[in-house]
Amino acid sequence: MNLNELRDNEGSRYRKKRLGRGIGSGKGKTSGRGVKGQKAREGVSLNGFEGGQLPLYRRMPKRGFVNIFRKVYAPVNLGALSKAIEAGKLDASSTVTAETLRAAGLVNGKVHGVRLLAKGELSHKLTIEVDGASATAIAAVEKAGGTVKVLAPKKETQAEA
Repeated sequence: MNLNELRDNEGSRYRKKRLGRGIGSGKGKTSGRGVKGQKAREGVSLNGFEGGQLPLYRRMPKRGFVNIFRKVYAPVNLGALSKAIEAGKLDASSTVTAETLRAAGLVNGKVHGVRLLAKGELSHKLTIEVDGASATAIAAVEKAGGTVKVLAPKKETQAEA
């Protein structure tokens, strides 16, 4: 095969519909836009416009409060920690932090921190550093012989927000 023989796969490129190329093309004259009117013109956007009637999005009531500064924490259960250690994704002898949890695949996406929850059983002695933990999770870790350090909240700078 040579460079001059390279071709796209059949059907990989969509051939654009050619409008306004004569009445015989089937899309000539008005180019499929009908006759006159606002929608026949160029540069019109009618999303949400209902002909002067109050649009649906303005008729619906707005309720509640949305906190744009809220913090989102990734929940990590004790059972998930046990499974990760047994699978070899986490090392029980080292400190478990948000970075090690992310590397093990227990934390995904953009979150402000990790919160430890007590669902499941923990049989390994662990040292855990997280941004939050439930009282039952802390008790379960300490019962297994480990420790939980809850980190102080970070001060966000203007550039991060």
